[in-house]
Amino acid sequence: MFRSIRVDISLAILITAFFLVHVHNADGSKLAADSALEGRRLAEAWCKPCHAIEPNMAGMSDQAPGFAAIANRHGTTALSLKVFLKTSHRNMPNLVIAPEQADALANFILSLKTQD
Repeated sequence: MFRSIRVDISLAILITAFFLVHVHNADGSKLAADSALEGRRLAEAWCKPCHAIEPNMAGMSDQAPGFAAIANRHGTTALSLKVFLKTSHRNMPNLVIAPEQADALANFILSLKTQD
């Protein structure tokens, strides 16, 4: 009988811990920060040859805007960035970007927005 109660208590603790971990991440703060770090890694690999991916960094092309400038444009949102990243453009290579990669790049670019 006592063994059954201990198993029930252990199971209840395990289930509670599982839900607490998911509730902790439900606000998105840690996930957004992790996503922005992944976005920076992707930008280093894919975008840096043409774009300045950090403020005050020179890009290889004068025609490609820096990410900080993009982040600070009026109307730049996570959705607008994701749509842009998934659309073919004449002056950009056509990358095949998974949805989570588009999210990560958008989070990284938006992290460069200056606070007014």
